Amino acid sequence: MTPALVVFDLDGTLLDTHTDLVESLNYTIAAIGVAPVSYDDLTHLVGHGAKVMIERACGLRGHPLAQEQLPALLNRFIAHYTDNMPGHTAPYPSLVEAMDQLKSAGCKLAVCTNKLEGLARNLIEKLELTHYFDAITGGDTFTVRKPDAQHLLGTIERAGGDVRRTVMIGDSVNDILVARNAGVPSIAVPFGYSDVPVETLGPTSVITHFKELTPALINELIEDFTSATPAAAAG
Repeated sequence: MTPALVVFDLDGTLLDTHTDLVESLNYTIAAIGVAPVSYDDLTHLVGHGAKVMIERACGLRGHPLAQEQLPALLNRFIAHYTDNMPGHTAPYPSLVEAMDQLKSAGCKLAVCTNKLEGLARNLIEKLELTHYFDAITGGDTFTVRKPDAQHLLGTIERAGGDVRRTVMIGDSVNDILVARNAGVPSIAVPFGYSDVPVETLGPTSVITHFKELTPALINELIEDFTSATPAAAAG
């Protein structure tokens, strides 16, 4: 049987990145005189990559951007964020222990994030977590990004997984939608950056702590989902 594949979102799911995102974003927008944003604003800004985050932050502060301004601002953000990695960023409590359990049970792991792939890989490497993952894909890996199903399906393919034995874990609407669009069950975590309660997004399951992320839960979700979708089970 093909091993189960557990695919994680990055920011707000795998890693608590909020302090470093806010610091780099404020450093970036200060260059054009935009007032800083706060952690409370973050839920409205993240999820679609750095470029959209910069655009949204400027819009939030009443400073719409011309498209020609974006490349320089994006480069400023990337440089500051990269130079300060890993900064305050850390895995959420009990994440590493949960991943160890999943790997010991024979599961594959992957990351599917809208963060630029280079930034994601660099950050994961700085935190010495790269060896856990069979694939890491970002918002620029393919021609599409979450919630487009092809982002997740491409990640599954790169990880050597089977869509019928995959679970997506995330903290935002993009993660729940990409799972739904790809036809896989989803787990939502409420400690990330969603601007609405994750329960309202329609995930297959919700966990409040990574202590709850067990091989038994993954297998249960896959079995239940397959039973409820006979067409998927038939391939």
